[in-house]
Amino acid sequence: MYRVSVRQHFDAAHYLNNYQGKCEQLHGHRFEVVVALETQELDDVGLAFDFSVLKGQLKEILERFDHVCLNDISPFDQINPSSENIAATVYQELLPRFEGGPVSIYCIEVWESPESCATYIP
Repeated sequence: MYRVSVRQHFDAAHYLNNYQGKCEQLHGHRFEVVVALETQELDDVGLAFDFSVLKGQLKEILERFDHVCLNDISPFDQINPSSENIAATVYQELLPRFEGGPVSIYCIEVWESPESCATYIP
């Protein structure tokens, strides 16, 4: 099994509804998002998946999250923009790009600080 990962970031504000603590107030993070793909085979070049292609796909998704209040955009206008929900949303938006292909999404990690991460594993 081969696994490849890329990391991108975006800066955004958010707040958590119905949370009892500081995160209920508007605040910001530099969110780091890691996407890991896995495959059983390498392509003819000897790659599991092209890093630059994966970086570009992730960047396309994250652009709409950058420098906004996440609570104001879909789907976070309906669900809390927790790191867990961000990871699941990134997964749902990436999934159609890999369905039926030789690689699959192993996991999505969302780091909201250097010490705190949520991981979505489908």
